[in-house]
Amino acid sequence: MKRLMLLLGLLSQQVMADTLSWHGFVSQGLTQSVDSNFITDNNDITGELTELGLNGRWQIKPSLALVGQVNYLDGGNRYKSATRLDYLFLDWQMPEMWQWRSHIHLGRFKNRHWLVSATRDVPMTRSTAILPQSVYFDGFRDIALGSDGVLVQSTHTDDNGIWELNWSIGEAPINQGETGAFLGQDAKGEVEQEYVHQASVYYQPPSMDWRLGVSWLDSEFSYNAAPDEFFVNGKSQIERLMLSGIYFAESWEFSAELVREDRTDTGVYGPQFSNRQVGQGGYVQARYLLNNKVSLLASYDTYELNKDDPDGRLLEAASGGLIPSYYGYQDTVAVGVRWDPAPNWRLQAEHHWVDGAARSTALLIPQQVTLTQKHWRMWAVQLMYWF
Repeated sequence: MKRLMLLLGLLSQQVMADTLSWHGFVSQGLTQSVDSNFITDNNDITGELTELGLNGRWQIKPSLALVGQVNYLDGGNRYKSATRLDYLFLDWQMPEMWQWRSHIHLGRFKNRHWLVSATRDVPMTRSTAILPQSVYFDGFRDIALGSDGVLVQSTHTDDNGIWELNWSIGEAPINQGETGAFLGQDAKGEVEQEYVHQASVYYQPPSMDWRLGVSWLDSEFSYNAAPDEFFVNGKSQIERLMLSGIYFAESWEFSAELVREDRTDTGVYGPQFSNRQVGQGGYVQARYLLNNKVSLLASYDTYELNKDDPDGRLLEAASGGLIPSYYGYQDTVAVGVRWDPAPNWRLQAEHHWVDGAARSTALLIPQQVTLTQKHWRMWAVQLMYWF
């Protein structure tokens, strides 16, 4: 009996080892925002650039797995510094039909619709610590990373290339920091995401040297005002259309995304308030591989809060001069370098020069307008280890 129990124990350990896999990462850096409170306050150099993550996959059955990640994140004042459950979902592989392989993700799934939306939570897969804000606005990091609901991902591969179709619907919990990303730190009420509905399609040729896709998003947010504040109940309807592409060469990598955001706000400022505006922007980015350990990066990122007011003059006039015109746009030039001194180790540095402040503040009410100058900059150095 003892020998039998010992044998069963060894077998169960082997089964667990075969079905459970896990990985993690540790990242620590230094960062500074000069003439802006986008990351740090008072031009301080800070170590608030910390990421600790542990992710795993439990293969319950050949066609069913449980996938999740817990992450501690401290990124300055861009979002709430805390431990969060980035994702936790059941991955069901459906039977193949007509050469289409499909997966259903049920739970808190990852956003797979944008070019790097599914990898932005892992520091060593990001090209820079601060992603292009036109598309990957840090104030919405947790909301954009994933949602509670269902995602369907289907791929079709043949001699003509690879097609990928994605569809999802769900909602994301919103913390107080993300409420501030909507209305500023003076908001006392609660923002709720009623739903987010997304779809995307990507194509990659047999050569595998480029990938092109288009994605669509429709989402609604509601604001439940507190009894003792200036704001009233309101809603925001956001529709986003994006074009994404990436090209690979022997020593080069080029990527770009264009975005158009149609947003309608009602209430919030008053029961009869209603406003519709269309924002637009995008980025282009190039990476050059010097060798298998060192690479260089350059990027340009631009965003207009209102395409009919690209220089922000109407925004300044509507606020009676309280909000400077440069809060209506934001243009960023960035350079970076990456060095992998040893397996699973990376040192990454970057510098961003910014003109404008449209993505450095709340979406509806620019706060701290006296603390961000028209021309400002930010830099970061980050050391990473993964296992």
